This record gives sequence, structure tokens and C-alpha cells, in this order.
Amino acid sequence: MSLKHAVAVLALSAVAFAGPALAQETRQQVKMETKEFLQTHRYDETTDTWVLKSGVEPPAGVKTRAEIKAERDDFLKKNHWDETTGAWVPRGEGKLALSSLTKEQRRAEEKAFAKTHRFDEATGQWVSK
Repeated sequence: MSLKHAVAVLALSAVAFAGPALAQETRQQVKMETKEFLQTHRYDETTDTWVLKSGVEPPAGVKTRAEIKAERDDFLKKNHWDETTGAWVPRGEGKLALSSLTKEQRRAEEKAFAKTHRFDEATGQWVSK
């Protein structure tokens, strides 16, 4: 057995005994699951990941890597991380450019910013409250 397979067996065994539900599995069940996994997967040295062996179909309902990447790219295209709220928000929403605001609108934006931020004298930067 190669080093990669030995590591995989140890990793799968550790995962099997990690949680309370998984802790109920017997040693025989873990061995069987590991054997099934090794029959359907191989370790790809170039990508440093486990991949399905050729001719083996993934289980029903499992998305391909390309589908997952496409969904991720679509999400990132439509959303961005907002540090002030600590959440993903849709792009196009949010703050307006201060240069395009009227004096009253700019004051309202600055007041809203002051409610959620404070100036840190030590670092010389605005930080979230």
C-alpha cells in the first residue's frame, strides 16, 4: 500500500470516529467504506486530490467540478463581500459615489457611516464598530 493510500485510510478512519453519529460505526464498516472508496477513486499526484477512476460514474445528484466552478463564478459575479455588514450583498446595491450626491445626501451617507465605524487613532484608519 502506498503512502497516499495509507494516509487516506487513516484520514477516513479519523473522520469516521470524529462525530457522535459517525462514532457508532464499527471498525469493519470503516474498512468496508475505505475499500469501496479506493475501488472507485485514485490519487492524482498532479492536482493533489482524489479523483474518480476512469469508467466510474459519480453517485446520482453529485455535481461535476465544472458545474460547481460555474456556480461559484456566477455567484461572485453577482455578489461581493461587505465588510461593514459581514455578509455577501448583491452587486450594484449599496453606497453611491459621493461625488454624484447632493450636499444633503452626502451628509446622510457620512452620518450613516459614522454610526457603523469609528476612527482608530492608533492605526489611523476607520474600523467597524
